Amino acid sequence: MNEIVPQRMTVDEYLVWARGRPGRYELVNGRPVQMSPETTGHISVKVLVVIAFMDAIEDQGLELHALGDGATVRISDRTAFEPDAVVYGGPELGRKEMIVPAPVIVVEVVSPSSGGRDSSVKLAGYFAVPSVTHYLVVDGDEQTVVHHRRTAGKEIATRLLGSSDTLDLAPTGLSVAVRRFFARR
Repeated sequence: MNEIVPQRMTVDEYLVWARGRPGRYELVNGRPVQMSPETTGHISVKVLVVIAFMDAIEDQGLELHALGDGATVRISDRTAFEPDAVVYGGPELGRKEMIVPAPVIVVEVVSPSSGGRDSSVKLAGYFAVPSVTHYLVVDGDEQTVVHHRRTAGKEIATRLLGSSDTLDLAPTGLSVAVRRFFARR
């Protein structure tokens, strides 16, 4: 049975439409886009990323919070992405919130269906959000992280890190060993 989807939606309309709906979606230019099913390897890396951030935040005594996928980042009035992990500052969000209003770090874990979008559409989208200072693209197969960082002005600095490197996520104060994204300890 085909589902009738409104022609175009705002992010607010999309959130109402998506609530309780089976499957995972993002909103791109006003249209819901269903996300592909995930492999266990992809899921494992996503979980390890969130655990690594939560542990580092606690160990370093920072007033930051980490969430796994399911949280939404509003890119514009008609586009909203659901990153695999997100870190934000300020007070902890309420349990019924769906939007992270001021994310500082967003993470996408590469999957066969998302690799191109993670490096193009999402790169531009996430950095359209003024609070985002870091965008990480994590490759579980290669055990690498592409770290995009907002610099002064509109420039984005990019570097490639391996599992022996450490991510310095200034100005948040957060530092995370990349190996933690690929192994529990």
